[in-house]
Amino acid sequence: METLIVRPDNNEKLIALKAVLKAMKIDFEKTESPYNPEFVAKIKQGDEDVKAGRTTKVSLDDIWK
Repeated sequence: METLIVRPDNNEKLIALKAVLKAMKIDFEKTESPYNPEFVAKIKQGDEDVKAGRTTKVSLDDIWK
C-alpha cells in the first residue's frame, strides 16, 4: 500500500477530508509538526523579508571578524 500525505490549506478542508476518510472507513493518523511554532514563524518571516528585499549584505571578510 501507499501512504499519502495531504496538506489542506484551511480548517474547513481538513474537516471535510477527515469526514470523507471516516465515511470510507480509511484509517488515518494525526501528527503534529516536530518544530517549535515560534521557530517556524521566524523562518517564515525571514523568507518574507528576503522576498520583500529587507536584507542586510555582509561582506565575506566581515563575517570572520
